[in-house]
Amino acid sequence: MPEEKKDTRIVVKFPFILAPFKAAILPLMKKDGMSDKATEIYTNLRKKGISISYDESGSIGKRYRREDENGTPFCFTIDYETISENTVTVRNRDTMEQSRIGVDEIESYLGRFL
Repeated sequence: MPEEKKDTRIVVKFPFILAPFKAAILPLMKKDGMSDKATEIYTNLRKKGISISYDESGSIGKRYRREDENGTPFCFTIDYETISENTVTVRNRDTMEQSRIGVDEIESYLGRFL
């Protein structure tokens, strides 16, 4: 069996409704309040019954790839702009497109796909 290249992107494309986790919360770094803010967002969404994961280990690129392999449709990255402007970067698994939305818009953003 041929050896798999390290740069191969493995994506499990579960439909949103079937994905075990609808989204992931990923702090860019563990410092400067990003981890605390990410934990707060994660906890609030879990309390609302949203199936969501949290990951702060390794580089952001590796975390995106892990979530792609898990079939997680969306990743919300907590960064310096989250701290200063209360916005997050949302990344779409299928298109890899990224955009910014307000923290208070995350729940309604995910609700569009139900």
